[in-house]
Amino acid sequence: MNRVIAVADRAALISLKLLVALNVLFFLSFLAALLFAAGRAHAEIPTCTGADMLSALQKDDPATYRKIEAEAAATPNGKGLLWKLERPGEKPSFLFGTMHMTDPRVTALPPAAQTAYDGAGTIVIETTDVLDKQKMMAAMLKEPDLMMFTDNTTLSSLLSPDDAAAMNSALDARGIPPLTVAKMKPWLLSAMLALPACELARQSGGAPVLDVKLAEGAKASGKPVEGLETAASQLRAMASLPLAFHMKGLVDTVKLGDKVNDVNETMIVLYQRGETGMFWPLFRAVLPDAKGDQASSYAAFEETMITSRNKVMVDHAEPILAKGNAFMAVGALHLPGPDGLVEDFRKAGYTVTAVGL
Repeated sequence: MNRVIAVADRAALISLKLLVALNVLFFLSFLAALLFAAGRAHAEIPTCTGADMLSALQKDDPATYRKIEAEAAATPNGKGLLWKLERPGEKPSFLFGTMHMTDPRVTALPPAAQTAYDGAGTIVIETTDVLDKQKMMAAMLKEPDLMMFTDNTTLSSLLSPDDAAAMNSALDARGIPPLTVAKMKPWLLSAMLALPACELARQSGGAPVLDVKLAEGAKASGKPVEGLETAASQLRAMASLPLAFHMKGLVDTVKLGDKVNDVNETMIVLYQRGETGMFWPLFRAVLPDAKGDQASSYAAFEETMITSRNKVMVDHAEPILAKGNAFMAVGALHLPGPDGLVEDFRKAGYTVTAVGL
């Protein structure tokens, strides 16, 4: 079987959705790393591994690769990380797509983005809650059911004995005692297991993801930093999806094991190229089509985690953009597509043009 097809064992579309969700939901990966750090002592950061699935596909199955390229090319606004926002009566602002990771290839801004960031008067990220951990955790404790089961439920009670054993083995391999996460909601544990071990260790050790680095740099320069959402609203979005969907995602993420490294490496490579429109075509090509109830779950995921939040982001951004000269940094997967932020800002009356292509 083709190595690229085998990477997900033809059985893990939900888990790949959740892997991508880490780069759609800023706060999810941040909280997972924070909880991970609280549960273990400092350890040496492991070496990052992972192979670029797209390069392998281009070599082993050029026909499928061309199909992915064609689908990506047909995706509106599917290429480019930096976009200029212009509307009459307002000073221009910029929209930049981030990846919520600490990898040096991600945290180094492209030259055009660096220029726009340096010249901006206001920096905007998805949520500023992450800039004050004590305040953030205090807010989370007001809604404990977003992070933990508050009744007699445990993760193991929702899994078959075999799946529970596999999950515990995966936790042990990460140095996470299973008892410490027994009451944790599945989306948080999925985030812990879906992040590469090196990335989780870097974040838990205090290395900032790109979004936080941008916000902290702005604060150090005396620039105001604004947020578009709250941490709680991001978690509520995940919590609104069916529990069965999340449990399936957790099981499949466990089954992927170290192959999550390939997925994340591929996403970083695509991000560096600004190929935001290629993520979904690639994953659809290497995994079977969803059918029946799963298809409706995937549709609900995209509507809840991307489309609906895009509209909220635009609404919250408009008063900030009206002041002019803002640099807005959000997950890159929010940008492309007919319901992406680029198109939504156009619908709001902005002229939106790609920069640096």
